[in-house]
Amino acid sequence: MEPRANVSYITVDGYVEVHRYRYLYFVLMLTAYLLILCTNSTVVYLICLHRDLHQPMYVLIAALLLNSVIYSSTIYPKLLQDFLSEEQTITYSACLFQYFAFYSLAGSEFLLLAVMAYDRYVAICTPLRYPAVMRRRRVAALLLLAWVAPSILVVVPTITNANKKLCHFVFKGIICNSTIYDLLCQRSQILNIYGLIVLVNLVILPVIFILFSYIRILLVSYQSSREVRRKAAQTCLPHLLILINFSSFGIYDVLLLRLNTTVPKTVRFLITLQMIMYQPLFNPIIYGLKMREISKHLKKLFARKVLG
Repeated sequence: MEPRANVSYITVDGYVEVHRYRYLYFVLMLTAYLLILCTNSTVVYLICLHRDLHQPMYVLIAALLLNSVIYSSTIYPKLLQDFLSEEQTITYSACLFQYFAFYSLAGSEFLLLAVMAYDRYVAICTPLRYPAVMRRRRVAALLLLAWVAPSILVVVPTITNANKKLCHFVFKGIICNSTIYDLLCQRSQILNIYGLIVLVNLVILPVIFILFSYIRILLVSYQSSREVRRKAAQTCLPHLLILINFSSFGIYDVLLLRLNTTVPKTVRFLITLQMIMYQPLFNPIIYGLKMREISKHLKKLFARKVLG
């Protein structure tokens, strides 16, 4: 009898010389995970603690960092287990859950960056309207939309794939992303079209909106005083760096995986590691050390720890 999809075990075949360097990989990934948890959580804690940071810009930063913590926590524990295991396996149901979390949280990342771009656009281009536009209730609604909308869109292919028959049980990757479609006996053309719709709504449209907002900000700041230009550069440049970094890995996922492009295992392994490490590690550095108000509270916190 052929095994049912929801109880099938899949062999993970995306690791490179795991047995030889398993403890090195484990230590590196555990260090990265602990750094992600500590640094992101510290900045979120400071934003929650200090009333002067209870402004839309900092609340959105806290939401972005919290998203990074959840995103990492759906990936790193399984990776750490795999590095210490003789065989790297995962149940199909667990793989589908990781697939759902991976794409829904990645979609939330783009939407959160879009909301941050809108916040900066209003603050710099129409500063007098900023308090009325970015009210607390509206910010809460935008945050809710950024987290709920991707989940609703991604849950459809997740549930659909759960009921499909598997013909392959060797997974070419280290995280469950779009390569799970290679396990299915037959791909659904409808799901492929739906995937493109999700891609447009969660990636392409937010990126277009972000670029449009920053172009408008640059045009306005160029015609304004030096102080306005400095403020625009200070608040917008980090967002653009995050967007470029995250978009490049999104392009990798779409072009190299969904189009069945052949990629050497080593290249796939290294790119996947960068995809799950760079963003969560760099977010607190860019938003914690480069944002003046947050950096000020960070210095005070560490000063108290050293003196106390």
